[in-house]
Amino acid sequence: MEIGKLTTEARNPRTQNIDQLRTLDMVQMINDEDKKVAEAVEKVLPEIAAAVDAMTERFISGGRMIYCGAGTSGRLGALDAIELTPTYSVSPDRAFGILAGGKDAMFTAVEGAEDSKELAIEDLKKVHLNKNDVVIAIAASGRTPYAVSAIEYGNELGALTISVTCNAAGLMNQIAQIGVAPVVGPEVITGSTRMKSGTAQKMVLNMLSTGVMVRSGKVYQNLMVNVQPTNLKLIQRSISIIQEATGVDAATAEDYLQRAENQVAAAIVMIETGKSFKESIQALKEKHDRISDVVKASS
Repeated sequence: MEIGKLTTEARNPRTQNIDQLRTLDMVQMINDEDKKVAEAVEKVLPEIAAAVDAMTERFISGGRMIYCGAGTSGRLGALDAIELTPTYSVSPDRAFGILAGGKDAMFTAVEGAEDSKELAIEDLKKVHLNKNDVVIAIAASGRTPYAVSAIEYGNELGALTISVTCNAAGLMNQIAQIGVAPVVGPEVITGSTRMKSGTAQKMVLNMLSTGVMVRSGKVYQNLMVNVQPTNLKLIQRSISIIQEATGVDAATAEDYLQRAENQVAAAIVMIETGKSFKESIQALKEKHDRISDVVKASS
């Protein structure tokens, strides 16, 4: 598609006088446009759910989640991947972002990198992309050559390919195995896709990764039981999670956390089932880390 025909590049008639407004009216106008983002995401929930289920199957089988994109879209993907390590103890080699232009592009614009289809293939070859992996390609326009190429190469190898765009008619949405395209309409500032489009992409990525974490047993009830207690705040959070899940007091929760070698999920299983640490680890392994299934099997 020509750039002038993209909804993300269209001029927003509701904000054409934004430069003449009082500051309060200006931010009110931005907020009014932002309210439309959740509604746009709501319309593509079936596609998001399908993507979560397909991603979970690959992830449980040992596949990786590889986020690919350029500029704002690439940075949002990298951020989503990075946060999975402290929140869910996902190894950085199981979920990571690849940006057009390399790591430097996270902090500095690398001109022209997004236009190279060859660069995407080179980057994916470096991480040895294979058929067990998931490629999540992100681009507001749905036409960025780097992201398009990531999908094409992923399809060629038999990987699961998912596109996250804001243009339903974009090429990426057509060639990905699962396309997610919340259409948020013209931006407040024409073409500034770090605004509504970026917010929509962030919301979708949150749902995708959180959904996979829930389905793969890294959440019990609504508690992040795979949190890494690597500092005082996270140790306290871990103790609180054990208390919330089991009803024990803080001292008991702390004791079990230590006995479980700082593994929150194992501590909960030990309390709820009476199993030893080793037995709890084995039980979790047999039930694909789903605490609820372990507890039900022991009752």
